[in-house]
Amino acid sequence: MSGRTFVIALIVLGIVLAIGAWWLRPSASPVTVDEIGDQVQTLPRDQLPVFATGGDTATLYRFAVDHPDSLKNIECTCGCVRLGHVSNRFCYVKAEPGNDVTFTSHAAT
Repeated sequence: MSGRTFVIALIVLGIVLAIGAWWLRPSASPVTVDEIGDQVQTLPRDQLPVFATGGDTATLYRFAVDHPDSLKNIECTCGCVRLGHVSNRFCYVKAEPGNDVTFTSHAAT
């Protein structure tokens, strides 16, 4: 195999691997801003939003997803009841369409 053929084979392999990585990437929606100014992002249930990726924040958001009944019985203390939040869980989870979760940054800010 000549040097030129080897280089072309490496380029083709690189393109194939890049396409495969793109095809298998996690399906994440973009971060948007809702009507009250919080960031929101809809993701599969096993993923966390970009605004809840580290430390205690990630732990709290994971708890809010995994233990919905625990936070549904706790009244929020930040005054967001006037924004329509009926429990502390609404500060983490805005909605649950199907198998996805729409997260809100309200608890992270």
